[in-house]
Amino acid sequence: MTEEVATDCPVCKGASFVHPGLPSGLPDFTRVIPCRCNKGESDEERLLWLRHNSGDLGLKLLSGMSFGNFEKRPNLSRGEQMVLEDAVKLARRFAEDPEGWVVFQGRNGCGKTHLAAAIGNYQLQKGKPVFFKVVPDLLDHLRSTFRPDSNVTSDELFEKIKTVPLLILDDFGEQASTDWAQEKLYQLINHRYNDRLPMVITTCFPLEEMELRIISRIADPQISTFFEIDAPDYRANSLPLEEERRKTKGRRGPTRKW
Repeated sequence: MTEEVATDCPVCKGASFVHPGLPSGLPDFTRVIPCRCNKGESDEERLLWLRHNSGDLGLKLLSGMSFGNFEKRPNLSRGEQMVLEDAVKLARRFAEDPEGWVVFQGRNGCGKTHLAAAIGNYQLQKGKPVFFKVVPDLLDHLRSTFRPDSNVTSDELFEKIKTVPLLILDDFGEQASTDWAQEKLYQLINHRYNDRLPMVITTCFPLEEMELRIISRIADPQISTFFEIDAPDYRANSLPLEEERRKTKGRRGPTRKW
């Protein structure tokens, strides 16, 4: 059992862990180390710290999403079940060894956010830093750093998002299409593209509806695997199954490189 950690530490603010510094003076967001006020470190304390700094994975709903509790949905057609099975297999492989980018595309409620959260939670359990954020909320968070009362600078937060070992962007394309938002997203995507940093993206939108500079990165087959999840919204129980299938008829969901 570790000794009690001081809650008034000016360095870690009671978190017990910190990001070590880089030669540039910026924090190294790819690693965490015990703060000087922490006399010991346990796996549980490290996981709590990582989850606290993981964005939306600190929320109760997302923190409980795993591969084990991903809904099997036996009421679906065999073809739809196979699509979900392939999506889970892809997500598991990526979670075990994140490399490149995975883009899950599909309607709301098809399971793409659950799989993205399961990837993030798997990495957190291994003690790896992850940052998961709904894209419109991420942009709001960045804007808030410009306020005088903000506890973090915009440069510091943006550097963390750009360099975190695994970044998960949920609901990509739902953000307001302002020049500032598009530029920030391009800078983020381009940095991770050039550094070949792992990333997971979920979206309801086809690639061709995204900004051209971003498409050129996300659609690069050397780094991205695009998977379309062809399954109805699991929350839409009021719609007859045949009506849901008719709406999705003709769409395909194989794993493929773009």
